Amino acid sequence: MKVVNPATNEQVKEYPDHSEDDVNELLEKAEATFQTWKDVPLSQKKELMLKAADLLRERKAQYAEIMTIEMGKPISQAESEVEKCAWVCEYYAENAEQFLEDEIVDADTTKSFVAFEPIGVVLAVMPWNFPFWQVFRFAAPALMAGNVGVLKHASNVPGSALAIEEVFRDAGFPDNAFTTLLISSKLVDNVINNDIVKAVTLTGSEYAGSKVAESAGRNIKKTVLELGGSDPFIVLADADMPTCVQTAANARMINTGQSCIAAKRFIVVKSRLQEFEQAYVDLFSKYKVGDPMDAEVDVGPMARSDLVDELDKQVQDSVSQGARVLIGGKRPDMPGAFYEPTIVTDVTPDITIGHEETFGPVAAIIPVEDEEEAIKVANSSRFGLGASLWTKDKEKGERLARRIESGSVFVNSMVKSDPRLPFGGIKKSGYGRELSYYGMKEFLNIKTIWIN
Repeated sequence: MKVVNPATNEQVKEYPDHSEDDVNELLEKAEATFQTWKDVPLSQKKELMLKAADLLRERKAQYAEIMTIEMGKPISQAESEVEKCAWVCEYYAENAEQFLEDEIVDADTTKSFVAFEPIGVVLAVMPWNFPFWQVFRFAAPALMAGNVGVLKHASNVPGSALAIEEVFRDAGFPDNAFTTLLISSKLVDNVINNDIVKAVTLTGSEYAGSKVAESAGRNIKKTVLELGGSDPFIVLADADMPTCVQTAANARMINTGQSCIAAKRFIVVKSRLQEFEQAYVDLFSKYKVGDPMDAEVDVGPMARSDLVDELDKQVQDSVSQGARVLIGGKRPDMPGAFYEPTIVTDVTPDITIGHEETFGPVAAIIPVEDEEEAIKVANSSRFGLGASLWTKDKEKGERLARRIESGSVFVNSMVKSDPRLPFGGIKKSGYGRELSYYGMKEFLNIKTIWIN
């Protein structure tokens, strides 16, 4: 596995792959660890998970640098990502006992209750865009619940994968409680076919999700899929424009626009359209693009050069279909996998960037007549991950939020993941939930026990 720094397009490191024999041996070790780990008291698991949180904070600069070099995340955002991982470790360390308590049910017997028990080895297939956070939001609840984790990370972030394994090992977790498999995507099917693996969680593309679900389905194994998104950001006539526009910029440009829950379709009522466009262009013009290791840089490179090509094609196709570029719209004259912060307006749902996911620093503005059309356009997408809605009328905001087809709706705020709230999508954005009480239950045996 070759690591290419997207800021320079130069190879910086290479890692040897695991062979099929290596993988089988590691899976066997993971299963052996599960047989003892499942019975370790929660108090001991909590102590280890809190130690993992401490190590993340102690090594924040080191781990942030790995992410930035591997996939181009601006260093300040990489450091924030490490902090968020420490938070999710602490959240599950502190709440696992309550989440896993037996649930007493009053039935017509002496005693009946629901117990929550671990199922074993869970495979995580994870993407490169949040190389630490995506993994920890799976690993923290899985390990606290008594499962063990096996990670197949994206091939361009092997250093991040091994660093996460290091965190758990150095925190004192038993060997193979969390294991990284350095393998290509073509070997994932073999891993799922192995009887040791009991379930699979994937964050990634529609295609990757469909292939993992197909393989898991053949093997009767549960999956949780968090797939693509084309999140609407709805600006109604009574929106607080200064706050709305600033949030719209942050919501689109976080992680250089490479986020499933980044706002992508900006659905704006025409009475506020000109005001929104002018303020939005002004903010985009102030972004500093450059070396992601520079703490002053707002926008780094995209993760790979081929992704830049795909994004540019989406923009050019949309322009040829009638859309209009307000700012950006091309590669800057600099080495690396960079793309200019771009705003495209006069977009309709049938134009390429009006319905496809754009995974990079490109915002699509879709003008609409009123809130009814706004909701209709928002729901016209095949995706349903998150949505943001802006109105000063909070009652109206709540009412309209219930009509939007997505896994989450944030009124007067940007969409974000939070350990305290369930996270996931509907439609082509996937199924199942991560985080919160609900995410912890996904990979447990929810067992009824009836005593007469």
